[in-house]
Amino acid sequence: MTELPAETGVRARPRRPAARGRATAGAGRLAALLVSPTLLVLAVVVLYPTLMALKESLYGAKGLDPSTGFISATEPFVGLRNYADIFGEAGARFFNAFWNTTFFTVVTVSLETVVGVAMALIMHRAFRGRALVRAGILVPWAVPTAISGLLWRWIFNSDGVANALLGQQILWTTEGFHAKVAVIVAEVWKTAPFIGLLVLAGLQVIPKEVYEAARMDGARPVRQFWHITLPLVKPALLVAVLFRCMDALRMFDLPYILVGAQKHSVETLSMLAQNEASNVRFGPASAYAVILFLYVFLIALAFVRLLGTDLVGGGDGRRPRRTEVTA
Repeated sequence: MTELPAETGVRARPRRPAARGRATAGAGRLAALLVSPTLLVLAVVVLYPTLMALKESLYGAKGLDPSTGFISATEPFVGLRNYADIFGEAGARFFNAFWNTTFFTVVTVSLETVVGVAMALIMHRAFRGRALVRAGILVPWAVPTAISGLLWRWIFNSDGVANALLGQQILWTTEGFHAKVAVIVAEVWKTAPFIGLLVLAGLQVIPKEVYEAARMDGARPVRQFWHITLPLVKPALLVAVLFRCMDALRMFDLPYILVGAQKHSVETLSMLAQNEASNVRFGPASAYAVILFLYVFLIALAFVRLLGTDLVGGGDGRRPRRTEVTA
């Protein structure tokens, strides 16, 4: 008879590459199945309208064809002429709208960030009546933009509250820099609580022990804010600023209701596209919409790549190193 050795070494058989590949493929199919409803909704509400706008921007308006002299019942194909006209006849109005859009975005988001962080610090402190203060701060964000525009239009009326407080007769809702100021004030009042709410959520997760240790080391409140609070709420703050930039670049309803349409001082790219579409010039309107889409996309990409806004997790974006455990 054959005897077994006195000491037998038993090692776990490693998983075969084929089995590991089948498990990975199964996990990939499950992940695709889980995200397919979201991808379907995005394709319907984002991808399809974007492709249709891009297609429509390549066609001109119905009417008299100057090359043939006949009336066209269909939209003629004009290629990139709608985009080329931006640097021609329609260039002055387009670049004015582009400048207004950028100006409103930079100024309003900067002010909203400062005011929103201050609101978050106030709402985070423990004092009597904090719930009432929180509700009062968040009320403007709950007010519909159309109602907010009508409210501020009454405030900035010629005989409204703003002129009564200033003691001057300023026509806020006419052409001029004062129209820009009216839009900025109304926009900051409306949307600063949004940044304050997201920053408050970031403040809630900071351990109190961090501040206690800083106080024991002799750090003053200002130093605590710059070296503890601000770095720890940076992810939430950057996400809030990103969302507000994307929203401000699409600004339409507030200046449209507060000041009015076709006002050179406050006309934005969204207002310009809407004005072209309302005049049955769908080709130029679609071209403006496509340019605005690309503008918003580039701003979002700059935030994600340059400022390090981690929107999808994963830290620095590198894949984690695989570790093996052997007995």
